[in-house]
This record gives sequence, structure tokens and C-alpha cells, in this order.
Amino acid sequence: MKYITPGILFIIIGLPMLWKKPVYSDFIAGAKEGIFLLKDIFPPLAAIITASAMLRSSGALDIALGVISPITDKIGIPGEVMPLVLIRPLSGSGALGVLSDILKSSGADSYAGRLASVICGSTETTFYCLAIYFAKTRVKNIRRAIPCAVIADIVCVITAVFALRVLGI
Repeated sequence: MKYITPGILFIIIGLPMLWKKPVYSDFIAGAKEGIFLLKDIFPPLAAIITASAMLRSSGALDIALGVISPITDKIGIPGEVMPLVLIRPLSGSGALGVLSDILKSSGADSYAGRLASVICGSTETTFYCLAIYFAKTRVKNIRRAIPCAVIADIVCVITAVFALRVLGI
């Protein structure tokens, strides 16, 4: 186990040096390419992070939860899990914070804790990924991608409820 890091360093740096590859100049070229990538993806990334923070701090999330909680309670999604369902498509770190709160308040073995864990593991930070990928590839027509991604997230949440409620996983 203690040889993993030196082994990885040897594979990344040592082997190319043995093969007489320009390791340092390749590193510099990759770093330069990374800066240009950052220039492309930073604006949409900042927008998604700002929107996620505004949603949580403005109270809009609480209003949305108040409206949809009676419906989601009937299909098996507890009210304490709904913030995770709404934040997860926007922010992975925000979702981890909500997951942590759920696990602290409800417990890891509770239905809410297990459901939140399954949802966190099976859904994607949809809008974050779309913003990053579409910014890099410069895709302009995204009107079909967003509904498909949102439907996929909804299916993941419903499947998580089904797996925990019906299958008893």
C-alpha cells in the first residue's frame, strides 16, 4: 500500500523520462491548455454556483418545498429529503451538505438517510455538467438536453423510492 504513490509518480514521470519524452515541456503545454479550458468554463460555473447559493439563501427553496411537500410525502419522499432532490441537479457540494444534514438529523439507517444516500449516489449534478460541457463544446442549441436530463433525474429519484420502499433494499 505504501508504494502506490511512488509507483504512480514513476508511471507518470519516470517512464516517459526513460523513453526520452519531454516531460516538463509536455506538462507546461498541458497547464497552458488547462488555463484556456478554465477561461471557457468559469462563467457558466460561476453562474450555477451563484444560482444554487441564491436559491438556498433567498428562501425560494423553502417556498418550493412547501408547495410540493404534500405531493412528495404521498409518493414516499420525506420532507427532509426534498432539499437534496432540488439542490442535487445544481450543486454537488451543496447536495453533500444537505446529505450531511439529513444523516445527522435522521440517522444513516433511517429511511430518509438511506433514501438521501441512494439519491446522492444515483443522480447527477445535471445543470453543472451541462453548463461545463456545453461551454467547452460551444453547443448553442440545448433545448432538448435539459428536459432529458431533468427527466433522468426524476426517474432516478423515483427508482430510489421504489428500491427502498417496494424492494426493501
